[in-house]
Amino acid sequence: MRPEPGQVLHFSEDPSITRFVPHLAATAQQPGEYVWAVGFDRCPDYWFPRQCPRAMAWTTESSAAEDQKRIIGPGCGERVHAIEYSWLERMRTVELYAYRLPEDVFRPFGEEGDGRGHAVVATEPVLPLGPAERVGDLFELHEQAGIGLRVLPNLWPFWDAVRSSSLGWSGIRLRNALARPVE
Repeated sequence: MRPEPGQVLHFSEDPSITRFVPHLAATAQQPGEYVWAVGFDRCPDYWFPRQCPRAMAWTTESSAAEDQKRIIGPGCGERVHAIEYSWLERMRTVELYAYRLPEDVFRPFGEEGDGRGHAVVATEPVLPLGPAERVGDLFELHEQAGIGLRVLPNLWPFWDAVRSSSLGWSGIRLRNALARPVE
């Protein structure tokens, strides 16, 4: 599930949205009311239940081969996503939808390389270009895109390794992850 040229996507578990209105997200770390969406490259970040904590890593032009081998690993191509076991059943059963939105009313948000440059935002209400589309099997999407999907007992050791590597990364809904293991 990816946008076509001139589109961005908004993923939701609600198939009945008819108008997106800028709002201050409950988890906002920045001021301002926005409608949030993603472009082609960052859609895989949202092939998850909305509240599912996930840690993601991918190669970039400056990624060290050693980091790719150590973190992404054999058989995972250039990208790997990780979730915790407690989210596995929800990944199997969630009904996730995508809304196609007109790209021209959005602007990039954040900066690449810091884990935040993943979204585009609009500051005015946005109408979808059509009805919500069912995303389908999230495991199948990962497989078709060649993205490794790991299921871990706890995300934090993986996340710490990713953050200290030369790979590109993003972590979403990490506040919902299990507590850090006690060392």
